Amino acid sequence: MNSLIFLIIQIIKFLIITIPVLISVAYLTLAERKIIGYSQARKGPNVVGIYGLLQPLADGIKLFSKEMVIPNHVSIFLYFFSPILALTLGLAVWGLIPLNTSSVMSDINLGILIMFALSSVGVYAILMSGWSSNSKYAFMGSLRAAAQMISYEVSIGLIIISVIICCGSMNLINIIYIQEQSIWFVFPLLPAAFMFFISCLAETNRAPFDLTEGESELVSGYNVEYSSMTFALFFLAEYSHIIFMSFLFALVFLGGWSLFIISFPLIFFIKGTFIVFLFVWVRTSFPRLRYDQLMSLLWKTYLPLSLSFIILVNSVLWVFNGLPPISCI
Repeated sequence: MNSLIFLIIQIIKFLIITIPVLISVAYLTLAERKIIGYSQARKGPNVVGIYGLLQPLADGIKLFSKEMVIPNHVSIFLYFFSPILALTLGLAVWGLIPLNTSSVMSDINLGILIMFALSSVGVYAILMSGWSSNSKYAFMGSLRAAAQMISYEVSIGLIIISVIICCGSMNLINIIYIQEQSIWFVFPLLPAAFMFFISCLAETNRAPFDLTEGESELVSGYNVEYSSMTFALFFLAEYSHIIFMSFLFALVFLGGWSLFIISFPLIFFIKGTFIVFLFVWVRTSFPRLRYDQLMSLLWKTYLPLSLSFIILVNSVLWVFNGLPPISCI
């Protein structure tokens, strides 16, 4: 009986997390179109509902009610399994994000490690979608996406090591607590925060690093053979990952829900929303890079810089006797 009650509580917690995430994804598409519209001196969607507020609902109904076209040449199991896996992983990582000290589905000491393990598995969903489509455009797009995501996860992981060295813990709540007691990490680790944000853009395949969806070269990349509901699952997974990386940035570098002596979940939401706005602002402001420029930026610039930053942070803390005890990791 106790196990049944525990299962029901966990399901309720999961729904409390996933339903707001899906609603946020829907309205992020509207906000993005509005921001891009105003940056280009136009209004964006404004017909369906007041100020276009019902446009995401209309888009969702359109996607889920369209006829699903399945090409004859696809590998049927992997073709359908890929978007399901992408969305499942995109929602699963939200179970590790704490909204405050008491509102977290899984408070795990190795939270950051598990979070990046789940996030990195998303590469397989992209690879399988391109391979199972049996299309050269989809396959090239999936290969680009895999190389891009794996590459920039290297720099993200190394930057996170700098944060772990400063706080001595992989527990996300502890990272926020240490920033409450001292200073937001964005100030002492400003170069790392900047590299982390750029790496998040590349890792989520966002402009100016959206090479996997280069319309001029690959039609639509790895999802070119998908339509209707299966395309919508990829779409939801991509945008939920964008929101997740934004809130992770706010958690790791901006102190999460803390603001000086004030601690409130709404503060965390405002910080995460600001980072999401930066994602959209970058998209509307910068042109797409070439693929060789994208890979060169990581392997020739961010990788040596992030490694050097780890050595620098460790050395400074060691000189000033500021290294945290190993036992608290």
